Amino acid sequence: MQFIVYILFSPIKNKYYIGFTADVIEERVRKHNTNHKGFTGKTGDWILMYTEIFNSKNEAINRERQIKNWKSKPMIQKLIGV
Repeated sequence: MQFIVYILFSPIKNKYYIGFTADVIEERVRKHNTNHKGFTGKTGDWILMYTEIFNSKNEAINRERQIKNWKSKPMIQKLIGV
């Protein structure tokens, strides 16, 4: 099983969202773009900007935490090449 760390961007919010999943990435993005409670639930405009693939859940979780701990939009933009 593979795990994917991903970064989404919302033009409406002008914000990034970092997450990880074992699902098919297109399905996960679709779920983010549905109307639901939570950070990604209201705008419906999330765009997949970046992915990294890992062979273990722990590696994916650690990478997700590393990126989230940056708390830096410029560092995220540098990672994704924007």
